[in-house]
Amino acid sequence: MSTGPALADLAVGQEVARRTVAVDRARLVRYAGASGDFNPIHWNERVATSVGLPGVIAHGMWTMGAAVAVVVDWAGDPGAVVDYQTRFTRPVPVPDPGAAEVEVVAAVGALDPEAGTVRVDLTVTVEGARVLGKAQAVVRLA
Repeated sequence: MSTGPALADLAVGQEVARRTVAVDRARLVRYAGASGDFNPIHWNERVATSVGLPGVIAHGMWTMGAAVAVVVDWAGDPGAVVDYQTRFTRPVPVPDPGAAEVEVVAAVGALDPEAGTVRVDLTVTVEGARVLGKAQAVVRLA
């Protein structure tokens, strides 16, 4: 018995998940340690601004991962996500003190009953501005 979503219950345009994810400087440091990406633009304000950034920014791969986690949780199985692609359109500035709020909305973009898949389109924004473009995950449903 499947506990995840059923293809037959979905419609193009239907919102399937929504989440706000906070990212602060401490999370960036933990991500740097886990990923091995110690680029100082992700932790040093002086370096970030010296290269023209608005300040310290979140790792692009952190943002990408935070967005697809919404789809993984909705699907109920990380192995159900068979493809995931995006474009990085804008950096995510992370204030100090405080946190950036990354808003993720997942909606059905296309259904493929023959393949048993759904394309989930993600709208990923910070303060109303898109930070990921053409973010799409293909999910195989049971």
